[in-house]
Amino acid sequence: MGRDVSAVAISGEDRRRYRDKVRRCLDVLARMLSESQFEFERPHIGLEIELNLVDGLGDPLMRNDDVLKAIADPAWATELGQFNLEINIPPRELGGEGTGELETEVREHLDHADGAAREVGASLAMIGILPTLRRSDIGEETLSSNARYKLLNEQIFAARGEELHIDINGPEPLSMHADNITPEAACTSVQFHLQVSPDHFGAHWNAAQAIAGPQVAMAANSPFLFGHRLWHETRITLFEQATDTRPDELKAQGVRPRVWFGERWITSVFDLFEENTRYFPALLPLCDEEDPLEILQEGGIPELGELSLHNGTVYRWNRPIYAVVNGRPHLRIENRVLPAGPTVADIVANGAFYYGVLRMLAEEERPVWSRMSFATAADNLHRAARDGMEATLYWPGLGDVPASELVLRRLLPLAYEGLDRWGVEPARRDRLLGIIEGRCITGRTGAAWQIETVQSIEDSFGTERHEALRLMTRSYIERMNSNEPVHTWSPGP
Repeated sequence: MGRDVSAVAISGEDRRRYRDKVRRCLDVLARMLSESQFEFERPHIGLEIELNLVDGLGDPLMRNDDVLKAIADPAWATELGQFNLEINIPPRELGGEGTGELETEVREHLDHADGAAREVGASLAMIGILPTLRRSDIGEETLSSNARYKLLNEQIFAARGEELHIDINGPEPLSMHADNITPEAACTSVQFHLQVSPDHFGAHWNAAQAIAGPQVAMAANSPFLFGHRLWHETRITLFEQATDTRPDELKAQGVRPRVWFGERWITSVFDLFEENTRYFPALLPLCDEEDPLEILQEGGIPELGELSLHNGTVYRWNRPIYAVVNGRPHLRIENRVLPAGPTVADIVANGAFYYGVLRMLAEEERPVWSRMSFATAADNLHRAARDGMEATLYWPGLGDVPASELVLRRLLPLAYEGLDRWGVEPARRDRLLGIIEGRCITGRTGAAWQIETVQSIEDSFGTERHEALRLMTRSYIERMNSNEPVHTWSPGP
């Protein structure tokens, strides 16, 4: 969905043409898969990080256009809200020298961007949900200036026909209505990409779905929204609700949500693109001039622009990606379940855990998805989002176990072996996975630290909630910039 669009009026004819074009693209994709059109060498990984802008108090700052001009780096782009930015880190081979340099490279990008941001009175915050956001910060006027966000907002509410209702339980439940999609801007994520061959795509996607719950449990970093303490990873349920095109009647009819875990294990990447086409009406029905079949028949590689744009408006937690780079098509999985932060070290450690476990589960002779129902994997995700490291998750052979025990006993050993298979240097492997182990032993995730710190501030100083969140946010940013992993942080301002 990163593609820029122009402001347009969309007609019924536009929708019909777009549907026909998406189906034509799907037919071409099927032919490319059957004819082995995809080249695959050593897999590449990629990384995207979404961030927030804050002022000197720690409150959101609506100046992403100004900050982007100051950064002056094409790796950076706007996101949905004016207080959001995103950085795209160039892809690299998994296990090669580029993997080892990833943490240093990301830190250098962030240091440069933060220095530029400070010139206009801003600081960067990598955090799943900015704790100091207030309801007054969320409105159509806070959408970024890119026309695609305005068009997306219009189309989602045209589909709904009414305000959206955000209803989140937790220690301090939240219920509110909104007439625009800007609550979604509160959600800032990390996306890990992995290039996958067509033959192995189904196994890798299934494995990614199976470990979504454990991933979120040990990386939760979003416990506060609009002053309320909610889930450890509130971002999961907020994103599901803030981008929902269905009024209650369509939910009751079983219409699928746009933010979707899915409903079944798959055998091919085609299954996912076909589901997109079958279940979801277009939100941005904008057609390219390209005739994908004609290009394929002439020996070229089609961009499949309509299929990709449509795919970008179906928000799967593990999304399939078709892309053409230097004239060569490839497929990749975009893992979208994790929040941003707390530090670059934590983010890269989360990636090491994900890539290592994914490799092992995808290559098992008796795969985990043959021993666990798809509904259980989905339930694990929501349990983990609600309770973080305190969640109880199901895993075949273990039954229901604490998330920390599942990671320590079963998944971390797989991650070590998986990184060995990828060719990651042992010293780097040990440091990164040691960060995951440290979180499991201490129980301290970003979410746990935020909760402890706000409680400490309120108990010690009698501070009202928003001021406590400001103090905590400023302390968080200071620690974030130290790059000391979150499990080593002491609670308190």
